[in-house]
Amino acid sequence: MRALTLLIPIALMTLATTAKAEILPDAQVGIKIPLVKKPTTRPMTVAHIPGLKRYYIADGGLAPMGSETEAPYSKSMIHAYDENSQYINSSRPGYDNRSLYYNTNTHQLETITYNISSDLGFAPNSGIFSIHLTESGELKDSSDEISQFNPAFGDSATIPSYDAENKRYYAKQARSNKVLIVDPKSREKIGDITLELDKAGAAHDDISDSFIAYTAIKGEELALLDVDHKAILVFDITGKYVGRSALPKTMKLRANNHYTGLGYANQMLFVFHEPEGEFGTYYGFKIQKE
Repeated sequence: MRALTLLIPIALMTLATTAKAEILPDAQVGIKIPLVKKPTTRPMTVAHIPGLKRYYIADGGLAPMGSETEAPYSKSMIHAYDENSQYINSSRPGYDNRSLYYNTNTHQLETITYNISSDLGFAPNSGIFSIHLTESGELKDSSDEISQFNPAFGDSATIPSYDAENKRYYAKQARSNKVLIVDPKSREKIGDITLELDKAGAAHDDISDSFIAYTAIKGEELALLDVDHKAILVFDITGKYVGRSALPKTMKLRANNHYTGLGYANQMLFVFHEPEGEFGTYYGFKIQKE
């Protein structure tokens, strides 16, 4: 009887371990989206709305300097594609997009701009905004302000990921292994995470500079691109290194992959492959076994 009693918690522990998603040794391509239009600035990030079966790709780039006759209005566009990678339409809401995501709490497509933290001083059109869509998911040029700048996000170039369950953001800081935890209702960070890069065999200049994905998978919540080693590194919510998923050796990643062309949508980490296609191609990689 005592032996049986001891076996029960062991069995439960085994069940809990196997319930966690398995990291794929080699990342699997879930979708490829060849760009059909030249990016207006720099290809920045990707979002997905399941109900509309649409992907949205945001460009990012600084607005021109304002003048007496023209406001500082970014020419960066957002582009819509369907789940078969077919182009739908584009819009120019006027933001230097850094993070684009579908907020399941507000049921809106939302963008976070460059310098959300006002790290470089306050600038117009900085903050979080909702992008307007038609009923069928086509993009409009119009938008609404959700919030203005918030110093809690830290670095000006951060590309925050949204955690819909806890209604907070994870903002990776440039040239470091630090990730700030941000509650949009607070003007100060509510916590921070230190990533175990050394245990992953990586240094801060090997990895994506300003982006880390929130996967919502328990025990494997955070994922980022290791550019120099062509891999996706996975960490838990405390920053503990969990494992890696290798990218295809044929991919030719460039310096820009440290800063742009990244995102997490539809349970895939997106990486921009500039050499492929006329204007480049986004790869969506599955890194966890279903």
